[in-house]
Amino acid sequence: MMLRAFVAIGLGAALAGCSVYREATSPVMDASVNWRRVATDVDREKLRNWRKAWSEALPLARAADSALIDGDPALFDPDRALADAMPPAGSYRCRTFKLGGGGTAVSAIVRYDWRPCMLGEDGQVRHFRLEGGVQRPDGNLFPDVKARVAFIGTLEVGDDAAPLRYGLDNKRDLIGYAERIGEKRWRLVLPFPAFESKLDLIEMVPAV
Repeated sequence: MMLRAFVAIGLGAALAGCSVYREATSPVMDASVNWRRVATDVDREKLRNWRKAWSEALPLARAADSALIDGDPALFDPDRALADAMPPAGSYRCRTFKLGGGGTAVSAIVRYDWRPCMLGEDGQVRHFRLEGGVQRPDGNLFPDVKARVAFIGTLEVGDDAAPLRYGLDNKRDLIGYAERIGEKRWRLVLPFPAFESKLDLIEMVPAV
């Protein structure tokens, strides 16, 4: 009887753990509401300070690799924003630039290789997901103004099987905006992420 009790307790704890994990990773973000009603107070403050993130990160990145920064003014110009900011749903290639250093960063600018990324469609909202790599943003692009759309999501890291639900962990939560910066070229801007940078840029181009 005692052994059965221990087995039952252990099984109950395991099931409870699975339930907690499913709850924490179940996407419940309402794609039908204004993004301002979704964003946390911490993230709204980050987005209000987007210009500060650029002003702190860009000089440090340029000092580390001026050829890279000055060689692509469209990507690294804070005020580059064209009409029709919302990218269409489909398959993309993305590469991430982490600017400004901080935390465990080895440089004030880090460039990652191109990786597959996807934009799914849910009405006027797009669901963005970056595939592969140690840090994988996952979230929604919400309509905002003609030259900018808002991004709210979370960061999947390491061997995570699924991203945490937004709002559970400030260090995993992400907020930012997307802009069109050229012909079939967009960027996702993430001010003050929790890890390794003051500003993340994710360049997006169609996969084909």
